[in-house]
Amino acid sequence: MVGSREIYEYLDRRHIRHEIVEHQPVYTMADLPQVPIPYPSGEAKNLFVRNDKKNQYYLITVQGAKRVDLKDLRRRYGTRPLSLASEQDLQDMLGLSAGSVTPFGLLNDADATVRWFLDRALLEGDGVIGVHPNTNDATVWMNTRDLIAIIEEHGNPVDIVEI
Repeated sequence: MVGSREIYEYLDRRHIRHEIVEHQPVYTMADLPQVPIPYPSGEAKNLFVRNDKKNQYYLITVQGAKRVDLKDLRRRYGTRPLSLASEQDLQDMLGLSAGSVTPFGLLNDADATVRWFLDRALLEGDGVIGVHPNTNDATVWMNTRDLIAIIEEHGNPVDIVEI
């Protein structure tokens, strides 16, 4: 499993510009006020969902203040009906626990089958995103396009979408 140390080493080895902010564990967006946010427009939240047949999983990453309408997402992007995946699915597929959902978890998706829906708004402005390094006690701030490149290189499908 890829943990925070491996993520930090990978970013350093590839000379990918990033900032690490360590903080108290954050389990939900309601816990966020305790976290220093150097790039407010890059604040991200993540949802791990599955279709009704449990044969396709998605990671959805949006700006922190946005609400995700799963029915609208389904209509717009042609998925089957969506609902939140179980904590067991999250652990089995991405090696993550609730409260630690992050695009870096896709690096634990050995078969690269989980699709990543990334909110286009996270590419606008300064283009910086803040995501957990597979634990919820730190946030890595980095260029959104660099994160996309990492996930694409791993092999997961990436869809830049309007949410």
